[in-house]
Amino acid sequence: MKNLTSRLLAATLTLSSSAAYAGGPVVVEEEGQPEVVADSPRSGWIVPVIIGAIVLCAVACGNDDDTPAVSE
Repeated sequence: MKNLTSRLLAATLTLSSSAAYAGGPVVVEEEGQPEVVADSPRSGWIVPVIIGAIVLCAVACGNDDDTPAVSE
């Protein structure tokens, strides 16, 4: 009985110890933070041009509050 137990214990230790070292050591390298560079927007002039066009249209169109002519 002792012979069977010792062989079973030896087989268990052999199988479990090889699984513990499978894959080797894990080496984790920290990567540096990426540098974020903000580019200047190319469309920075579009919004002022559109707002200017709306203001010019409002000035050029005038108002429609004229009193209507009375026809007799």
